[in-house]
Amino acid sequence: MAAGREAIAFRPAVIYNKWDKNAKKRFIFNKNKEGAARVRYLEFSVLPEEAGKRVDAILRSHGLSTSAIRRSKHREHGLLVDGEDIYTSYLVHAGQVVAILADDNAPSDIIPNEGPVDILYEDGDLLVVDKPAGLAVHPCAGSWEDSLGARLVHYYRQIGLAADFHPVHRLDKGTSGLMVVAKHPAAQHILTKQLHTGGFHREYLAVCEGHPSPTAGIIDAPIGRSDDSYIRQEVRPDGKSARTHYEILEQSGRFSLLRLVLETGRTHQIRVHMAHLGHPLAGDFLYGTEDPGLISRPALHSAHLELAQPFTGKQLTFGSPLPEDMARLMELPT
Repeated sequence: MAAGREAIAFRPAVIYNKWDKNAKKRFIFNKNKEGAARVRYLEFSVLPEEAGKRVDAILRSHGLSTSAIRRSKHREHGLLVDGEDIYTSYLVHAGQVVAILADDNAPSDIIPNEGPVDILYEDGDLLVVDKPAGLAVHPCAGSWEDSLGARLVHYYRQIGLAADFHPVHRLDKGTSGLMVVAKHPAAQHILTKQLHTGGFHREYLAVCEGHPSPTAGIIDAPIGRSDDSYIRQEVRPDGKSARTHYEILEQSGRFSLLRLVLETGRTHQIRVHMAHLGHPLAGDFLYGTEDPGLISRPALHSAHLELAQPFTGKQLTFGSPLPEDMARLMELPT
């Protein structure tokens, strides 16, 4: 175990305007006919040094995947230059505007379900939501009807948006806090590539049993699935590389409040690594001790998030406070 890096101060949440007149890249929402769903185009102005390049090369230079370009070129008005339909082989001129249809081409397979969604930020490409504990991200056994995906698909239909559910990362059902959801595949592709880089920074708060020593460090231990379980993960030599930075922020009689930063994104990584240290998260039924009288879920919260908007590059920063059920643990006597 090595010494952890310096603590990163939590910053207040920032909500940015949905339209940046000075941005090189901008978004447009249109209605193709009365009552039809809004469609989403991404527009890119051709710079002098880009003149003579193919349209598909221009789009790839802005981070769009080959598959996203292929999907759009087969759709009606899927690729445009100055508002005119073109082929991907078209050679552009300086000052022209290349536009690609970026919304979903088919309805979502997820059955929509009405329910509250705490949206901290929304623009044409993404949302940042504050997920409550107990809500599954995807429809799954025990949560087929209600999930974050089902609630967002309902929300999209209510506002007339042609969008499927495109999570950039996921949180366990019992984990609360900040999560990024893309509104279309192109944004999801760029944000997913950003996920484990310095441009996409996540911090978690957790309450663990006991008091880890040293008070800060790096857990560098590979994680893989247990041989006797489809769900449970464990530290094992043949597992995938996994690194977790941790720092104790506060100690009480039984518990410690931790700040954690992930270098990798393995399944249950924080829960597995803290159990490996001998300090499982409070309430963790899978890697520690379940105790509904104390807390009804693993005490883990996605508390801080920084990312770059995928098409404007603007830095976005958000924070979510420690939930009450976790704060109560730190107030308990020995």
